[in-house]
Amino acid sequence: MPAAQSHLIGPKTDYGDVRAEFHALVSGSGVYDLSSRAKISLTGGDRTRWLNGMVTNNIRDLEPGRGVYAFLLNPQGHILGDLYAYNRGESLLVDTDQSQVEKILAVFDKYIIMDDIEVANVSEQLSAVGIAGPQSWETLRAAGFEVPELKPLQFVEMRWQQTGVTVVRGDNPQVASFELWLAPGETGRVSEALMKAGAKPVGNAALGLLRIAAGIPTYGVDIRERDLPQETEQDRALNFSKGCYVGQEIVERIRSRGQVRRKFTGFEIDGQLPAAGSKIQVDGKDVGEITSAASVPVAYGERRVALGYIRREVATPAKQLNAGGSAATVANLPFVAMFK
Repeated sequence: MPAAQSHLIGPKTDYGDVRAEFHALVSGSGVYDLSSRAKISLTGGDRTRWLNGMVTNNIRDLEPGRGVYAFLLNPQGHILGDLYAYNRGESLLVDTDQSQVEKILAVFDKYIIMDDIEVANVSEQLSAVGIAGPQSWETLRAAGFEVPELKPLQFVEMRWQQTGVTVVRGDNPQVASFELWLAPGETGRVSEALMKAGAKPVGNAALGLLRIAAGIPTYGVDIRERDLPQETEQDRALNFSKGCYVGQEIVERIRSRGQVRRKFTGFEIDGQLPAAGSKIQVDGKDVGEITSAASVPVAYGERRVALGYIRREVATPAKQLNAGGSAATVANLPFVAMFK
């Protein structure tokens, strides 16, 4: 592949063929830009105790070289943001979307009182490239990255062509994925090496299709500040034995009472894709709303699917509904057939 192609990797919508890009992500390997992700470093003797008291997952027992997904809540239990937290030994690293970073930094600043902790936005010093697909591990090794077998959200520090790189295993259970954290000036060279090793450049449109097909909600679209943690069905973000944190009382109260009224789920769509915000109805009564929808390319054509929230009493798989004027059927997540 010509070296000029190294300039292709960036925050693009697509590279001219979204179907082929999605196919690379589910059957080969696709490389993509991750400059939309922000990195926040936490140092100081109180960093672990303090962050453990801020987020919904267990930071206290997080081993070096491992990460967790978590929510940041307000005292009423509503979700202010989502993030990944990684234990890098001498520091903790918080990874979140750039659209959330100002809010998260403001919340962090509010709750640091007499704690020995330093918070720094290091996004300008640490960028990232992503690679996903069933052949992504093989592609990494062909490009010269001697990556060992890693569990989800486990990472390893290494040298690649005199460049320091952190390789992180992603947590999408449907498709193997990795993030490569490195200095911003090295992302083009790494992207080029991965493309020469067989990865296809992939844009945000195909990544969005992969996210929806896997049933993974994104903050600001499928997860909003008005939502409660258990409504999102993201149990991976919650730990019920870690002790107190901001919003914990509400989360524990919901758990002790058994459930919330709404749940995040998937829908098969027959007809025109409903727009985000479209109401879901049964017998003319509102029972939920659509948050994301997509026409996903599969071997036999296109498959129209959506994500959203619905009242639990009607959230039975195969239940027939109406969503924005189109027929909708409740479906379990993920939409597994798309990965076959």
